[in-house]
Amino acid sequence: MTPYATATEIAAAVLGKRASPVEVVQASLARLAAVEPAINAFAVRLEEQALAAARAAEAAIMRGEPAGPLAGVPLTVKDNVAMAGHALGNGSRTGTAVAAEDAVMVARLKAAGAIVIGRTNLSEFAHRVLTDNPVHGITRNPWSLAHTPGGSSGGGSAALAAGVAPLAIGTDGGGSIRCPASCVGAVGLKPTLGAVPFESFPDAFGSFAFAGPITRTAADAALMFRVMAGYSPRDPWSRGHAMPTGTVRAQGAARALRIGWLAQPGGYPLDGEVRTACEAALAVLAAEAGAVAPLSAPCFDGVWEIYQILATAGHAGRFSALEAERGAELTPAFRRSVALGRSWSGQQVIQAQDRRGALYRSVQALFETLDVIAMPTAMGPPPRVETDGGIDTGWYAAWAAPLYPLNLTGNPAISIPAGFSAEGLPLGLQLVAPFGYEQRLLDLAALLEESLGLLGKRPSL
Repeated sequence: MTPYATATEIAAAVLGKRASPVEVVQASLARLAAVEPAINAFAVRLEEQALAAARAAEAAIMRGEPAGPLAGVPLTVKDNVAMAGHALGNGSRTGTAVAAEDAVMVARLKAAGAIVIGRTNLSEFAHRVLTDNPVHGITRNPWSLAHTPGGSSGGGSAALAAGVAPLAIGTDGGGSIRCPASCVGAVGLKPTLGAVPFESFPDAFGSFAFAGPITRTAADAALMFRVMAGYSPRDPWSRGHAMPTGTVRAQGAARALRIGWLAQPGGYPLDGEVRTACEAALAVLAAEAGAVAPLSAPCFDGVWEIYQILATAGHAGRFSALEAERGAELTPAFRRSVALGRSWSGQQVIQAQDRRGALYRSVQALFETLDVIAMPTAMGPPPRVETDGGIDTGWYAAWAAPLYPLNLTGNPAISIPAGFSAEGLPLGLQLVAPFGYEQRLLDLAALLEESLGLLGKRPSL
């Protein structure tokens, strides 16, 4: 198989006995070895375990045993997602806790036949939309090594873009699936709150964290999402979420949709190249899928304050003791987030929670007259690796303005490749739907993928 074979292609070849899981994994590991010195995507490489799993999968297939829909497909897992016997590194010198069992999503993907080749790098405790940390260093974008692949799931997105593995587990507490997808020209789906069980977030009921697929194609995102999704008693928000069954349909999938284009959520300035790419993609949707009209949505104004209070208060509540004991080992940006979180009063936190509820209701009201909301994924091209980007900075508030509001509302959102900047950096379009309408987003992603013809472009790494 070629480095850029899709998960759908690999699984079909393995199930049809036209490809060997061992050969697939060997090719993936060879690509990893070739590009890793440049991109630094991995926190932990699992070559021996991956090859052992591939040999076991191949033997089972040769015995005629049924294989899952991801048979033999290489997968990367972010280093804050539990895998039995592996430390939850979290990009921190303090991340030493060893997981007793696989996270629900990991167990489901492995049961479907996916083979984990490594654990990918992230920002410390997933607190930034760039990827670097004091343990494993800087992860770089395969399209330009001077730029970030986004964060905090940047290790997985970089590996995807470099042709190492077609599937990556991402997590998203403030844009960390959609941002890295946009930065490397991939598809990143943040599902509806609870659609993919995310049992590791400490506040089960106040959660604004999500897990979902980062892939190179819409079909792969749909395939991975179908395996990951569905009820688990460990996540209260997953109750009532059935396993999705649809496959993407680029043509004829969605007609007469009402699409609102929100170019500047929160009033933040939009880079001209991002605007041009997004509006060209929206012209395709207008021709193929429905009407696109400018959207005024004042409910997105002032959302940064809500998000910043809740996110940093969470850091302070969960990490103040660690910061007091081992602060010298933590990154300055994360220490600043903890300190900022300690500065809020209980009254301010409760008010932010109430404002989150009001934002949720206002955004759901928009869907009374709209089927999809379109925004840029980010307000500018991928930033350079030296950008600070801490959650206490105005830069995060402005550049990620389309991202964090959807964590607070819980709506499904997808980042789709929309084009490239003059420097050759990928740019993304974000589409948002009502709760439970992931299929609509995946169908539109497939339509744009087919119409824009960006899949054939590869980084020169």
